[in-house]
Formats: sequence, structure tokens, C-alpha cells
Amino acid sequence: MTCSGEDRLIARYFRPLAKHPAAFGLMDDAAALTPPPGYDLVLKADAVVGGVHFFPDDPPGAVARKALRVNLSDLAAKGAAPQGFLLSLALPDGVGEDWLAAFSAGLAADVDEFACPLLGGDTVRSPGAAMISVAAVGALPHGTMVRRDGAQPGDRVFVTGTIGDAALGLRLRQGARWPLDARQRDHLLNRYLLPRPRVALHDAIRAHASGGMDVSDGLAGDFAKLCRASGVTALIDVARVPLSEAARAALDAEPSLMEPILTGGDDYEVLATVSDAKRDAFRHAAAAAGVAVTEIGTVLAGEGTPRFLLHGAPLKFARPAFSHF
Repeated sequence: MTCSGEDRLIARYFRPLAKHPAAFGLMDDAAALTPPPGYDLVLKADAVVGGVHFFPDDPPGAVARKALRVNLSDLAAKGAAPQGFLLSLALPDGVGEDWLAAFSAGLAADVDEFACPLLGGDTVRSPGAAMISVAAVGALPHGTMVRRDGAQPGDRVFVTGTIGDAALGLRLRQGARWPLDARQRDHLLNRYLLPRPRVALHDAIRAHASGGMDVSDGLAGDFAKLCRASGVTALIDVARVPLSEAARAALDAEPSLMEPILTGGDDYEVLATVSDAKRDAFRHAAAAAGVAVTEIGTVLAGEGTPRFLLHGAPLKFARPAFSHF
């Protein structure tokens, strides 16, 4: 029996990533995933598109890892452990086996690192830009998913890692020039190219956070979404927002960068609200997981856009968040 070109590509590049028995070795039309007893499945889908989320000359392995990691970031913010993912590729003419080999090798590295096997998907030709769509599956004990609508007045606002690096890295790719050394430039460029999903934090989020989401479209805009869902508002102390050494160097050279740092997106950090009673336990759990967390503000009663204060003065943003539309 003759195999199609698509079948050969799947067998060569993607079947080795389908390590879960639920995938049936990618020999069927669908997977069948059974959650552990007493657990819920958490479902998330995100796509990355050439010319929007990555550059045509970005390494294919990094593109693959970014496509998976932006989904893992959402699972972590919900308190879920990864179980597997579906992958759909729409590839333009000119994408050959060298690209696919590098793409699948990068994906394989993250399949192993995050224990998140490929379960299935689809591969098609695109008349335009390349698109990589991932649907990720996570699991957590029944009824424990951390939602956007759980924040309560008096909760403390925490964020993981550092904010703004990816937005500044994108500006560097687009030609921005700041007085940075090579190490600082590489840090910002790498944060744009390859997110760092806080998968190790999922247990701490689930145990201690009242509300949570990942920061993908900018800290200011994403936190406003969480506040709307919870029916609360908040005060954020901008001076406490964690910045990398590289971001601080760029900001010192161009103070107007504070807005894109807070609104530019692609951070893929976790934003969590934690009750005052649990804040110390959350810090300890995060430290044990090896994830830096910083308290940046307080949830308040009432409704309205959260206020971002810098040295006591409110900041106003021309564009509070990235939007495709």
C-alpha cells in the first residue's frame, strides 16, 4: 500500500513525539484521553502565525517551542499539569524537510521537558503565511481550576518572572537601538523568541491563588480582564513591577518605554491574586518550585479599570493591551 506524502511526514517527524498510548501512534483519526479518577481536563488552544508571532527567519525549532509554550503558560495559570497536545500545521510552499526536521526536533525537546506528548493533529498547505495551532490538555483535581473570576477585595496581586522583556525584544528585532551590551540584547531577543511557561508553579497556583491568568497581551490589559471577570478593581504599584536588568537599561535610556513594557504582551508570565492569609505560603511554594514571584498591588472593592500608579501618579495608556482586531 502506498503512503501519501503527508503520511510519510507524520511518520518521520511527528510519530516519535506521540508517546502517550492515547495517541495510538498517530495511526487513527483521533485520540482518546481518559483523565485520572477525580480529575478534570483543562483545554486550551492558541495559534502562532508567521509575520505576527514570529519572523520568517526565526529558527524552526524555536517556532515550534513557542507554539507549544504559549499554551502551557495558560495551563500553568489555571493550576493544571500538562497531559498532551494536538498540533495543526498550515505550511506555505517552500517549507521543506529541513525546516520540518528542525521544527520537530525543537518540539521534541519540549515534549520531553514538560512531559507533554503529541496526541494528534493535522498538516495542510497554506496559500499565505505559516500557522501553527496547538490545543493543549491539562489535568487537575476536580473543581480546583483557578479562574479569572475568583479575585476578592483585599487579595494581593502577584506576577511571576519579569515583565516587558518580550515586547522590548520585538522592538529590537524591528530596529530599535538602546545602549545595551550584547548580553542584555540577547536576553531581550530570547525572551521574545522563546517564552518560559511557569509550568512548575501549577501546584502553588492551585493551592493558593484565588484568581489567575497568564500575561499574553500585556500586564495592564490582561489584569483589567481579570478584574472585570471578578467584579473588582485594583491598585498596582508600577515601581514594584519586576523588570530584568536589560529592560531597566532600555527604560533608563528611553523612559517612554514604560508603556510598551506594561502593555506590549508576549510575556507569558502568570498573574495571580492571593489572599493576605496565603501570601507567605504562596511565596514559599513558589520559591520551592524555583519560580520568582513579586507582589505588585492590591485588589479593591468596586468595579473599574485597575489603576497603575508610578510614584503616586496614575498612568494612562494609549493602547492598554495588544489586540489582533
